[in-house]
Amino acid sequence: MTPSDASIDRIRAYWNEHIHDLDVSTHEPGSPGFFADLDEYHFEKLHHLLTLVDFEGYRGRRVLDVGCGAGVDLARFARGGAQAFGVDLAESAIALARKNFEIQGLAADLRVANGEALPFDADQFDLVFAHGVVQYTADGQRLVDECRRVLTPGGLAIFQVYNRRSWLNALSKLMKVPLEHEDAPVLRKYTATEFEALLRGFASVELVFERFPVASRLHGGWKGALYNGLFVGTFNALPRAWVRRFGWHLLAFCRK
Repeated sequence: MTPSDASIDRIRAYWNEHIHDLDVSTHEPGSPGFFADLDEYHFEKLHHLLTLVDFEGYRGRRVLDVGCGAGVDLARFARGGAQAFGVDLAESAIALARKNFEIQGLAADLRVANGEALPFDADQFDLVFAHGVVQYTADGQRLVDECRRVLTPGGLAIFQVYNRRSWLNALSKLMKVPLEHEDAPVLRKYTATEFEALLRGFASVELVFERFPVASRLHGGWKGALYNGLFVGTFNALPRAWVRRFGWHLLAFCRK
């Protein structure tokens, strides 16, 4: 077993127990109310995705979501008519994604699989969506290379990682509040230059800085009140040109 394989085993065990954003709903996981809450919260927090990603633009085309979790993003593509495929390292995530698609009456090929070794032939997908995956895997370069391998020539890959030089990274250190999933076996943060180096095999790459402060229902206590009541409004009142490069999320739109 290689070091990467051993790390993947630890990562799989962690994510089987820690799926993103499960705490946002009071409904039973796997219920219609649970998935409705998950979708609402996801696109409240990541509202920029609705502008940057053409969820309805892939009708009849093949879309692969790497690290699909409970299938919140992939379901948007499927509702837009895409042929939906999703992989996740965690069996618990794929079980939830299958239930999500069943409840919504949507079809998808959903598999437990490692994004560093995708179970697909080369040149298969018009879009590969890997949002919030590279930073948590054992070998980010291998995952990026696999996504490029299965992408059709001229196809689009969308990646998202965490920006080391961001407002949230700085605020976490200042307020001594741990980041979400800071206890994961792997959690990397990238500068724009480091991220671009991972993506050098693509014909073209466009970086977008996003994820600026929004009020969060998950923050409580005096730190939560200070964050929601003062910090969010003050930060977002600043000219975006001053703070754009400090967005917590670095997104890359890459053409093969």
